Order: sequence, then C-alpha cells, then structure tokens
Amino acid sequence: MPANDLLRSVVVHCPYCGEPLDIDVDCSVDAQNYIEDCQVCCRPIVMDVGVDVDGDPNVVTRSEDE
Repeated sequence: MPANDLLRSVVVHCPYCGEPLDIDVDCSVDAQNYIEDCQVCCRPIVMDVGVDVDGDPNVVTRSEDE
C-alpha cells in the first residue's frame, strides 16, 4: 500500500448522540482498540478498528458500558 494511502478518513456515528464523526484510521496497523471522546456530546466512544486484506478500514463504535 502506498504511503499516502496509510491514513484513511472514515465516518462513524456516536453511539450516544448519533452525530456523524469523521475519524482518521491508520491502515498500517491491522487492529486497534481505543477510546475517543465524541466531538459533539463529549462522551467516551470505544473504537474497534480493523483493516481487511484489501487494506480497507472497518470501524465499529460502541458505548463504554456495552
């Protein structure tokens, strides 16, 4: 994968307020799990990020108590 394709923008939705959020995914890492605060309601969102064999990112969001 070319270096300029390693960072991809993905739109996800906050599990609390439902607002769309634009996040950047580092596709050089196969799997990540981290917490990022919603830019709208400031609640913590658990991000489960994976990259498939074609290099496409997949992001699953959930609330902290799920």
